[in-house]
Amino acid sequence: MTTTIPYTPAVEDRTSSLSPRLMLAPAGSAPALLDGAWWPRSRDLMAELPALTAVLDPLWGRITHVTVNPTFWPVIPRKVPVDGHVVGVGWFTAEQDPHKLLLLSYSAGRWDLLVVPPETSPAAAARLMTEAADPLGTLTASALMNEAEQRRIAEETELSLVSVWDSEGGHGASLPTSRSPARAVIAQVPDATKGV
Repeated sequence: MTTTIPYTPAVEDRTSSLSPRLMLAPAGSAPALLDGAWWPRSRDLMAELPALTAVLDPLWGRITHVTVNPTFWPVIPRKVPVDGHVVGVGWFTAEQDPHKLLLLSYSAGRWDLLVVPPETSPAAAARLMTEAADPLGTLTASALMNEAEQRRIAEETELSLVSVWDSEGGHGASLPTSRSPARAVIAQVPDATKGV
């Protein structure tokens, strides 16, 4: 099953009542490195986790524990109240990919989601979420983020080159409307054997 929550504008109320922006790999697909992607609106786990787990609980079983790498999360609460229960939150530095959220359910198992940075553009986020939800995907969360960064740099470089080209009279430059014919210059070339 693939669940896609559409992009909502950047100027919005950042409360947990908003639906999470989430894309999951199809149900029953072969195990992959990632089970999908989550695009939170902020780096506030207290505000973001309740909406995420509320969507995932009916799909995957009650989420009981979440782990993150603290690299991109400024505050990591120990527990987050979620719709009638509490989700424990833990963190690992070396053991967990900094771009991944690990979710655990006592009844159903473990899931790994790519965490798309909140400041990511909608087009880049959509591309990352689609790649992370691909059941044939072979890249880790960090590898997907590195690939996205390389793509962003290449696009910026190309735009910069086009801008330079245009500013130097390239693409947008027009040819003169009238050209005067070239003048022929006729001169006698001295013969080196005869001397001057």
